Amino acid sequence: QVQLVAAGGGLVQAGGSLRLSCAASGRTFNNFDMGWFRQAPGKEREFVAVIQTIWNGGSTYYAEAVKGRFTISRDNAKNMVFLAMNSLKPEDTAAYYCAPVVRDRNSWRNVGANWGQGTQVTVSS
Repeated sequence: QVQLVAAGGGLVQAGGSLRLSCAASGRTFNNFDMGWFRQAPGKEREFVAVIQTIWNGGSTYYAEAVKGRFTISRDNAKNMVFLAMNSLKPEDTAAYYCAPVVRDRNSWRNVGANWGQGTQVTVSS
């Protein structure tokens, strides 16, 4: 079972930046597309970004709400995935989670790993 530990969240003013990290245990990390999701209070968890494996071309995809502001990357040697967030908006406030993913219709979903505790991002106006 993959263990996921997200970190790097915090309180930032609108327009600011943060860089989230996610450490994943397990030797199969390189075999999975990796994604970031977020969940705001009272809302469902939603897809944010995905980076595919090198075997899938390493392509990246983003939710429309974050396209052009967020950048996902991965370090396969360290079993880590990152999310650089720029031009943050109050509506980006949420708990952020990473997970190994598979394509699901027009989006992506967690393959079934434990979400972990996530990391809280709060953007003040």
